[in-house]
Amino acid sequence: MDDALPPDDAAVDLFDLRVTVDRIEGRSVCGLRVGDFFEVVNSSELRIPEGGHFCIYALAAVLPLLPAKQRAVASGDWMAHDTEVACPDPDERLIVRIERLGPRRVRLGDVT
Repeated sequence: MDDALPPDDAAVDLFDLRVTVDRIEGRSVCGLRVGDFFEVVNSSELRIPEGGHFCIYALAAVLPLLPAKQRAVASGDWMAHDTEVACPDPDERLIVRIERLGPRRVRLGDVT
């Protein structure tokens, strides 16, 4: 395995993402509504529309998948077509959808 660091001017294409509340199959206890969303841009910036919020438990459920969804994967890979994630609250049954927005070239020297 090569442990050499890439040059600072090396770059990678990452997708900006939008995570949207797709449906609520139970009762909404966190105050989210269908259509509420946040975006991940510039590799690691979380953006929530002004005046909005996002439940930390729903965020915790989706967070581990976001780095993989930012990257291009083979078309047959499950990460390429599975887009829904369930909040862990069994009474709420809130389902969010991860969608890719446009790709963005990110310099590796600017991120960790």
